[in-house]
Amino acid sequence: MIRAVLFDLDGTLLPMDNDEFTRIYFGLLAKHMAPHGYEARKLVDGIWAGTAAMVKNDGRASNEQAFWQEFSRIFGEKVWQDIPLFEEFYRTDFQKARAVCGFAPEAAEIVRMLKEKGITVGLATNPIFPAIATESRIRWAGLDPEDFTFYTTYENIGLCKPNPDYYREAAARAGVSPEECLMVGNDIEEDMVACEKAGMRGFLLTDCLIDRKGTGAGEWPNGGFCELASYIGLLLAE
Repeated sequence: MIRAVLFDLDGTLLPMDNDEFTRIYFGLLAKHMAPHGYEARKLVDGIWAGTAAMVKNDGRASNEQAFWQEFSRIFGEKVWQDIPLFEEFYRTDFQKARAVCGFAPEAAEIVRMLKEKGITVGLATNPIFPAIATESRIRWAGLDPEDFTFYTTYENIGLCKPNPDYYREAAARAGVSPEECLMVGNDIEEDMVACEKAGMRGFLLTDCLIDRKGTGAGEWPNGGFCELASYIGLLLAE
């Protein structure tokens, strides 16, 4: 029986073209940090290097620690004093990235429906952003951080997708076994394949599908929010 439903955020609860969002996000960050001595190309390369360090993280340190250790290796010790500048970016200019995101009212509706039925709802978004950025994107989706039993950020976990251990840890935070979880996401490799390796079922939301390997959606239950609601209804009737 399904006792918890875990949702991805970007491209799932919050519709977006991931490539377009990344382009706008990096452009805003580069503009914000240019007056502080960060050249745009090197800054973007540094962010990608820090992201790679988080993806490789094995849980012995937080993703936040993994990111800044790698970022400081590239830019030197000055970055430790500059962290507040990056935090200021997420409070201010990052909010402009909302303009390239869509909005799906069904996202909030299905989260609230699940809670009304006593199902635990967690936000299993890839934890490569600080809490302030994740909480902003939750609100852009028409939800509140408090709507979720937990949500992963780079401060509060030391694992990333597509590591199956990330999903095992997410299930533990939901207070259930992986077999009692349904993972809802839009990325075939990072969401569907990885969660299945952890023992979870998956539902592939296809509105903003990411299929890097051309696998196709047919291997998993899939569709939009209407199909998701129907599928959850079937699971809850088991």
